[in-house]
Amino acid sequence: MPTLAVPELSLVALVGVTGSGKSTFAARHFAPTQVLSSDAFRALVSDDEDDQGATRDAFDALYYVAAKRLRAGRLTVIDATHLRREDRAQVVAAAREQDVLPVAIVFDLPPEVPRSRNAGHRNLPDHVLRRQQEALRRSVRGLRREGFRKVHVLSGVDDVAAARIEWEKAYNDRRELTGPFDVIGDVHGCLSELRELLGRLGYVVTPDGAHHPEGRTAVFVGDLVDRGPDTPGVLRLVMGMVAAGTGLCVAGNHEEKLVRALDGRQVRIAHGRAESLAQLAAQPAEFRAAARDFMYGLVSHYRLDGGKLVVAHAGLKEEYQGRSSGRVRAFCLYGETTGETDEYGLPVRLPWANDYRGAAAVVYGHTPTTVPEWVNNTICLDTGCVFGGALTALRWPERELVSVPAEREHYEPVRPLAPPPRPPDLLRLDDVAGTRYVETRLLGRVKVLEENAAGALEVMSRFAIDPRWLVYLPPTMAPAPTSTLDGLLEHPSTAFEAYRSAGVTRVVCEEKHMGSRAVAVVCRSAAVAAERFGVSDGSTGAVYTRTGRAFFPPELTEELLARVRAAASGLWAELATDWLVLDLELLPWSAKAGELLRRQYAPVGAAARAVLPEVLSVLSSTGARLGADAVGELAARQEVRLADAAAFTAAYGRYCWDTDGLRGVSLAPFAVLAGAGGVYADRDRDWHFAVLDRLVEADPEVFRTTRRITLDLADSAAEGVEWWTELTSAGGEGMVVKPFDGLARGRRGLVQPGVKCRGREYLRIIYGPDYTEHLDRLRERSLGRKRSMALREYALGLEALARFTEGEPLWRVHEPVFAVLALESAGVDPRL
Repeated sequence: MPTLAVPELSLVALVGVTGSGKSTFAARHFAPTQVLSSDAFRALVSDDEDDQGATRDAFDALYYVAAKRLRAGRLTVIDATHLRREDRAQVVAAAREQDVLPVAIVFDLPPEVPRSRNAGHRNLPDHVLRRQQEALRRSVRGLRREGFRKVHVLSGVDDVAAARIEWEKAYNDRRELTGPFDVIGDVHGCLSELRELLGRLGYVVTPDGAHHPEGRTAVFVGDLVDRGPDTPGVLRLVMGMVAAGTGLCVAGNHEEKLVRALDGRQVRIAHGRAESLAQLAAQPAEFRAAARDFMYGLVSHYRLDGGKLVVAHAGLKEEYQGRSSGRVRAFCLYGETTGETDEYGLPVRLPWANDYRGAAAVVYGHTPTTVPEWVNNTICLDTGCVFGGALTALRWPERELVSVPAEREHYEPVRPLAPPPRPPDLLRLDDVAGTRYVETRLLGRVKVLEENAAGALEVMSRFAIDPRWLVYLPPTMAPAPTSTLDGLLEHPSTAFEAYRSAGVTRVVCEEKHMGSRAVAVVCRSAAVAAERFGVSDGSTGAVYTRTGRAFFPPELTEELLARVRAAASGLWAELATDWLVLDLELLPWSAKAGELLRRQYAPVGAAARAVLPEVLSVLSSTGARLGADAVGELAARQEVRLADAAAFTAAYGRYCWDTDGLRGVSLAPFAVLAGAGGVYADRDRDWHFAVLDRLVEADPEVFRTTRRITLDLADSAAEGVEWWTELTSAGGEGMVVKPFDGLARGRRGLVQPGVKCRGREYLRIIYGPDYTEHLDRLRERSLGRKRSMALREYALGLEALARFTEGEPLWRVHEPVFAVLALESAGVDPRL
C-alpha cells in the first residue's frame, strides 16, 4: 500500500495525462474546498470546462485563489495535467511565494488506462494522448530538480486505488509542547556560563546533558558555537539535552557556516570560526561527525505552546511563522538586511520588531545588546556573553528574565554593545482601522465593526488621558430582565431567576450608587509610575471615566491619588505589588455630569415647574366657566405631569451636591482589578470585600462603603427582594446582583458579571418624568444586544488587564481597550 507523505501546509500538484484518475483521487483524499480544478475554473470563466481558449484566464483565477488559501495557511491541491515544465514551474513559484512546500503526486499509468477512460468522455485523439504520455515520461525524473520537495509516483491502477495520504507536520510545528520553557540566548562557546545559568534555572547539569526536576524544557536560540573557549563542550551539553528531550535548539547563522566549513565548502574563516575549527579538530572523529549532523539538522524556528511562542535565531515576522522556504530560513538565520554595511563592516539590519504586530511572542538572539527589552511582543536575548556581557534566559510563560555575568571578555566585539533604541509601541492607525477581531481568553474572538472603530478613534485621540495609563476600560452593565409587576420596569426577582436558570445559585447584592463609573490607577511612587507605566512626568496614576477622560485636572488628581495611596498602604506588601487598578464609582454624579444637569435635566424640571402650574390655573378658571366636566380629565392629566416633574427633580437632586476641590467627593470601590501579581477577577466577592473594606476603614472621608448581602438562590431570594424594596422606597438607586464566584460560568458559558436592578424613581431620571405612564411600551424594549455588549466588553477589559500584567507591549493592551470604546459606539440604547 503506497503511503504518500504530504505536509499539512503545502501546495500539491497532481501530475498525469488526461483520464489518469487525478480528479477521482483528489475527491477521495482531499476536502472539496482544498482542490482547485483547472476544468472547474475553465467552467467558471467560460461556462464550458472543455473550452481550451479560456485556459489562461482560468489559471489566472485558479492561482489567485491558491495564493489566498496558502496565505491563510490552507492546504491547496491543483488538479491539472502539469505535463509542461512551464506549468510545473508556476506551481513551484506559487509555493515559494507563499513560503510553503511544493509537492507532486504523479499518475504514471499504462497508456491503455487513460485511453479507455477518454473514449467515453472527451474522446481525445490517440496522438494527443501519446504526446501527453511522452511528456509525462520526460518529466518524472526531473521533478525534484525543478523544485518539488516531495515527489510521489503512482505506477499503476492498483497503486492509485491503494494509496494512503500520511499528513506530515512541519518540522517547526511543536505547538503541542506547552512547556514551561527556558529560552536561552546566544552561548557562543561559553560553557562555564551556560552551566551556571542552567543551574540557576534549576536544572541538574551533567557533562553531556541537563534535566529539570519539574520537567521544564530549555530552548536555545542558536549560535552555540564560535568565538568562545569551549564550542565542543557547549555542543556536547546541548546535543545531550536535545537527545534526551529536555532541550530544543534552532539553527543560528554560526552553525550554518560552521557546517559549511566542516564540509570543506567555501566559507570565510572569520568571526571566531577558526577557534571552533581548532577546538573541534582536537575532538574524536565520531564526535565531530555527530556535531556536524546535529548542526545540519537544526530547524529554522519553532512554534511552541499552542502557537503563543515562536523561537528563531534572528527573529521572525508574523507572515513567516510556521512556513518553510529558503526565504524563511534566511530570515531566521540572518534577519532582514538592507545589503549595506555599517562603519564596523557589519550588515545593516532592518528593525523588523518595530513593526511586529503578531499575537505570538517572538524570542530571538543574533544581535547583541546590553539589556533585553520587550518590543512589540518580541525580545532579543543575546546579551553578549562572549563579549563580556551576560548569558540570559527567558522563563516562559512567566516572562521572567534570568542572567549570569560573563566570566570575562572571551572575544573582543567588533561593535560596542549598546541597548537597542526602544521604539514607540503605541497603537497605530492600521491596528484599529477597518473591521477587526480581537482575541480574548474569556469569549474568543470579538468583532469590532469599522463604523464603530471610527467613533472610538475620535474619542481616544482627542479626549483620552495619557494612553500609558489607559490599561482598562470598564464594561457596560446589563439590566435585569424586564419585570411584569404592576408599576415596575425592573425588579430583582427577574435577575435572581436569570442567574438561577444559568446554574449560578450564590450571588451578592450590592447597593447601587448614582455617580460616575471610574477607574483609578495608583502607583506607590513616581518611580514606580516611571518604571512600570513609562510615565516620568512625576504623576503617580490616573482617575478616569468609562471613556478614558480625566475627571479632574492634574493637581487635583494627584491630591486624590495621594489619599488613595495612603489608604492602600497596607496592601502593597500583602498583595506583593507597587501599583493597583481599582474599579470605582465617583460621587456625586454632578462632579462629572454638571454640564449635563445644567443643559438637560434642570431645564426639564424648571420648565415643568414654571409652565404646569399656569396650565392648571388656566384649566381651573376654564372649568369654573364651562363646568368641571369640560376640563376635568385634562386637568387630572396635568396634575399627574406636575407630580411626575416634581418626582423627576427630586430624583436627580438626590445625587447632586456642591463640591470644592476634593471636599464633597467620595469613591465607592467595587473591585480590585489588578496589580503586579496579576488580574484579580478570579477572586470571589468576599476577597474583594475584605480588601475594599480596609480602604474604607483607612479613609472613610474619601471611600464610601458599598452595602451588600449574600444570597443562596437555592434556598430563597426573599431577603434580596426585601432589601431592594427598602433601598428604592427610600429613594435609593437600586442594587447590582453579581455572582459570588469570580469569572462565574453557567450552563451556557460565561454569565453576566453583574445585573443592575434600578428603582422606580431612579428610572424616572433615565426615561423621563412621565415614564411610568408608558410602561407597557417600555416593557417591549429589547435587551439582547445590551447583554451581548456587556459580556463582550467585560471580556475585552479583562483581556487588556491580562496583557498588561503579563508585560505585553502597550499596543497589545490598547487593542482590547480600544475595542471596548468602539463597542460603546454600537448604537445600543444608552438608557438600558
